Amino acid sequence: APKSAAGETVEIIKTVVFALLIALVLRVLLFQPFTIPSASMEPNLYEGDYIVVSKWSYGYSKHSIPFSPPLFEGRIMGKAPERGDVAVFKLPRDTKVDYIKRVIGVPGDKVQMRGGKLYINNALVENVVVTSREMSDLFGARSVSQVRETLPNGRSFMTQDYGPDFELDNTPVYEVPAKHYFMMGDNRDNSIDSRVSAGTGVGMVPEENLVGKAQIILFSWSPGASLFNPVSWFANLRPSRFFQILD
Repeated sequence: APKSAAGETVEIIKTVVFALLIALVLRVLLFQPFTIPSASMEPNLYEGDYIVVSKWSYGYSKHSIPFSPPLFEGRIMGKAPERGDVAVFKLPRDTKVDYIKRVIGVPGDKVQMRGGKLYINNALVENVVVTSREMSDLFGARSVSQVRETLPNGRSFMTQDYGPDFELDNTPVYEVPAKHYFMMGDNRDNSIDSRVSAGTGVGMVPEENLVGKAQIILFSWSPGASLFNPVSWFANLRPSRFFQILD
């Protein structure tokens, strides 16, 4: 006999619930998408990039689950991030907020900026200026350089620098405590990161706050695309950034 309307409705509801459960499990265990909200990771990530983060890379904490329910402390199947990883984490002073930066200091490291140069454990990080150009903006004329840095473990990536005399270009020595990480934006003069204390910035990031490792730029829209204006979706697409694997 054909199913009643009520029976059909129950089947539809069951299907939707199962689909949502599967999506939740995939989001908790495997992948999570994020949109880049600012310029702090230029020249590698731009505002409007839509990235995918692997959740298994560092194991799982309560922050792996939506709304961070206090089900357990610490990390399950935890694996330590490496210097150079681009990681998404919960902001220590407000764990409802997701941040994305690069892991620069691991537990036990001493990190410092001197004259716009990065030092890890009192050794200058290798840096090579790749391009330099003059630009004008609200702050007047200034140079912007793309600098390739190579960390002590061999990880190499591009950073962006506006000169050696900005607010965070000369810092004290930061000692990274156990089970914490020191995070920096690749756009060195335009990033609120671990160089700024936890009260107003990021400070040291507890390992529990790590959400996952950024793996790939899936799509990208330049700022100006509006959800309610479909024409803008296509006008603001940046296809050259699609499917870029992240260093």
